[in-house]
Amino acid sequence: MNRFVRRWVARVLVLAMTVIGITPPAWGGFSPSEAPGLSALERAGDLEKVRKFLEMKLVGERLRELGLAPGEVQARLDRLDDGQLHQIALRVDDLTVAGDEGLGIIIALLVIAIIVVIFIQLTGHKIVVK
Repeated sequence: MNRFVRRWVARVLVLAMTVIGITPPAWGGFSPSEAPGLSALERAGDLEKVRKFLEMKLVGERLRELGLAPGEVQARLDRLDDGQLHQIALRVDDLTVAGDEGLGIIIALLVIAIIVVIFIQLTGHKIVVK
């Protein structure tokens, strides 16, 4: 009987240690006492950033193609709450209007080509262009 109890206790302890080791730790911290919201200055900055983006020629043309007049766009922009306006302002930074990514790809390819040429030269091989 003593042997049975030892095995049972050992199995329970192994199971308990496994469960304790698997559970993720919970971290606590202080939370602000103020309600999260944007100040008037932050809202004005976000609004200005979105307006500058909407004033770009390509964006204006695309909005007109979709059937939106500038007055309608401004009215919809004024109806946005602080959180929605902030989200749009954050996304404006990520957008590229005129396909700006092509230059980055070309530069990356040139850098890779230069690194390959340097590596070939350092290994003692010759590059022959006919």
